[in-house]
Amino acid sequence: MGQYAAPLRDMQFVLHELLNVEAELKRMPKHAELDADTINQVLEEAGKFCSEVVFPLNQVGDREGCTYEGDGVVKTPAGFREAYRQYVEAGWPALGCDPEFGGQGLPAFVNNALYEMLNSANQAWTMYPGLSHGAYECLHAHGTPEQKSVYLPKLVEGVWTGTMCLTEPHCGTDLGILRTKAEPNGDGSYALTGTKIFISSGEHDMAENIVHLVLARLPGAPMGTKGISLFIVPKFVPDANGAVGARNGVKCGSIEHKMGIHGNATCVMNLDGAKGWLVGEANKGLNAMFVMMNAARLGVGMQGLGLTEVAYQNSLVYAKERLQMRALTGPKAPEKPADPIIVHPDVRRMLLTQRAYAEAGRAFAYWAALNIDKELSHEDEAARREAADFVALLTPVIKAFLTDNAFEGTNLAMQIYGGHGFISEWGMEQYVRDARINMIYEGTNSIQALDLLGRKILGDMGAKMKRFGKLVAAFIEEEGVKPEMQEFINPLADIGEKVQKLTMEIGMKAMQNPDEVGAAAVPYLRTVGHLVFSYFWARMARVALDRASSGDAFYAAKLATARFYFAKLLPETASSIRAARSGSKSLMEFDEAWF
Repeated sequence: MGQYAAPLRDMQFVLHELLNVEAELKRMPKHAELDADTINQVLEEAGKFCSEVVFPLNQVGDREGCTYEGDGVVKTPAGFREAYRQYVEAGWPALGCDPEFGGQGLPAFVNNALYEMLNSANQAWTMYPGLSHGAYECLHAHGTPEQKSVYLPKLVEGVWTGTMCLTEPHCGTDLGILRTKAEPNGDGSYALTGTKIFISSGEHDMAENIVHLVLARLPGAPMGTKGISLFIVPKFVPDANGAVGARNGVKCGSIEHKMGIHGNATCVMNLDGAKGWLVGEANKGLNAMFVMMNAARLGVGMQGLGLTEVAYQNSLVYAKERLQMRALTGPKAPEKPADPIIVHPDVRRMLLTQRAYAEAGRAFAYWAALNIDKELSHEDEAARREAADFVALLTPVIKAFLTDNAFEGTNLAMQIYGGHGFISEWGMEQYVRDARINMIYEGTNSIQALDLLGRKILGDMGAKMKRFGKLVAAFIEEEGVKPEMQEFINPLADIGEKVQKLTMEIGMKAMQNPDEVGAAAVPYLRTVGHLVFSYFWARMARVALDRASSGDAFYAAKLATARFYFAKLLPETASSIRAARSGSKSLMEFDEAWF
């Protein structure tokens, strides 16, 4: 079955030693009283829940999957419902929610850390509460006071769950061509008709009600994305007291049989005159839904981080135990018939790749979540604006870079296990299958790359990227004169300069030919991802150097992992930069008839 233990030591290192969150919270009035001990206690309890309750269901869920019982009824795998009941009773859905609606009001970065652990333990199960939190965020931002009073307390408590219904059989990311219709009923509600597909958690037996957020078109709405509206469409229409009422006309028609995440119900949802209520302004639904979509993109990045971590943990245990051949420099375990495979250089390369991606991904993702808290709660307006720019710029990088790395990390786990990795009972092949979807949904990673380069960088003439560049440059200027930091600062400064030049070059070429953006976007995002990871590895190295005299092996390992990253992983940028610079000619001059 494998194993999972929450990486609490490294989580605490990132939060308290790298990011110094307790001091940061002092500038956020609503979180100013929160201290490190409280944060650590929450994470410790969350870690226990994840390892003891959710993780044992991971392979069960993969093996059993969800079952469509007919007439819109879906049964989740054994144990899923009971685990969710415990999750609700412990108050975990409320962790990062507004106290006005029953939430605990903890910062986003605490909730983010919870979801890293949940995703390591069981990604398919975690998608049920994860999507619910996204629905909460959307309604919290755009719902009417009445909608908030009816739906938010139930979502915060966890007795109702949520979904987002975007994709249709003929359209995925291109939502401008969706066909679902919303006709006014004359009483303030609307009748929605259409079909949505690939709806994660669309139907299940874990909660008493499911709140669907559905994109649809009003009569006479403009064509394209400017004619999309957002609606609340509950499975059961709340009665006058806000309790579960009549069954609505939204029903699961079938569930998809998938490569991975078998424990999550991926549904075809049919709306047959389903009763719904408009969220926000008419024809501006995409703006409201983007709250949930951006939350989901950050959430998918956490799925990637979670799988990278659990794949590393299991790979490490196996590599220390599995005996195979002798070390090239002579036996390291002469009392045994062979050495453990961890003595072999290439096995170490694979383990350190997983480790380096997990630890940098954690630093990056937690920093992003801290910036969400700054954007929402910081006392200084300039700090709020800066944080908002960082989050907007780097959300596509979190989604794409962390999930690309997770697919590599889980594949490396399967490789480390050798033939056993390909066998279901060991669990590694499940991680590969589960990780693969994260590169596709919530906007494929190609679309994230286009968003980063086309909208977030070239769209504002590089203003947000320059702001992040100043952050990196300030660190380089402060640390660059210190001899002990040269091995980290020099490659960071080098990749920073290369990204700046590459951005300008692509921008100039794109003014002549927009296809240049599409041709360069994916390798460009990989390059920016490494810039971000280089920045955080250099910062983590600084902290580790400052603590080196303590004799704690944790800091020695952190420094060694930093050195591995700069020596073995950052060089990927040589090829990604070259690919980004190579242009669109070799792609677009290939005649379609030749394919």
